[in-house]
Amino acid sequence: MDPKAQLEPANARIAIENLMFSYAEAIDGGDFDGIGELFSRAKILAADGQEQGGGREGVKAIYDRSTQLYEDGTPMTQHVTTNLMFEFGEDGRTARVRSRFTVMQQLPDFPLQCIITGYYEDQFGWDEETGWHFTQRQMKPKLLGDLSKHLKYVYTAP
Repeated sequence: MDPKAQLEPANARIAIENLMFSYAEAIDGGDFDGIGELFSRAKILAADGQEQGGGREGVKAIYDRSTQLYEDGTPMTQHVTTNLMFEFGEDGRTARVRSRFTVMQQLPDFPLQCIITGYYEDQFGWDEETGWHFTQRQMKPKLLGDLSKHLKYVYTAP
């Protein structure tokens, strides 16, 4: 595809959705290197706006220090991203996307359940060299379940 064709709204939306859904696949697969690559040109913000990390290594470090992995190398979760709402910049080279996330988890001693829901507020940029890419993600948890099997620390909403 011609790189500039990626700027057409329908193509841009598909490319951005693929980035967002690639995050869900990477986290559910325990692929923290993949998450670092997805956010190599971005930063991650906490719900209160504090920067948690940025760039490939900084973002990977967030997941290394926070997410429990099990024998199969995964966190035994399923991240579902829905309700994507797009707002493109006037030049068509930036986008903001607000979406909802729901995370389910199941382990042999932990019945299938929703452990957290909330919002992602993502920002994207486009350039001819790399196409669409994340520039920022802010995670805003809304409803908290039992996160004790998912996180390496005790999380309380701000």
